[in-house]
Amino acid sequence: MPVERALNAYKKERLNCAQSVLRAFQPHPDISDEDILNARHHGGGRAEEGLCGALYAALRLTETPAARQRLREEFVTQAGSDKCREIRRAARIPCVECVRLAASLLAENNTTKAKEG
Repeated sequence: MPVERALNAYKKERLNCAQSVLRAFQPHPDISDEDILNARHHGGGRAEEGLCGALYAALRLTETPAARQRLREEFVTQAGSDKCREIRRAARIPCVECVRLAASLLAENNTTKAKEG
C-alpha cells in the first residue's frame, strides 16, 4: 500500500516529505532512484511556490490538470494550506501527516501516472 510505504520512507528511511511520497510509488517507471535523491531539494518548504514537499511530489505524479486541481483542493481542505510554512505555522497537522495525506490522495486518484506496480 502506497501510504504505508510513504510513512515507512519518512519514519524509517528518514527521507524528507517529497522523497517519501515518490518512494511510495516506486517501482513506477516515472520514478527513478535519482528522482528520489533529487527530491531532497523539495522538502522543508523549498518546493516551487513554497508548496508542501509531499503535495509537490504528489502533484508531479498526477496526470491531468483537472486531477492536479482536485488533489490540491482536497489537500488544502484537510491540511489548511498547500504551503509548507503556513501548514507548519498553523500546526494543524505535522509533516508526517502531510506525507500520509498526499500519498493517500494520490493513491485514491484515478488518473495518476503512478499506478501501483
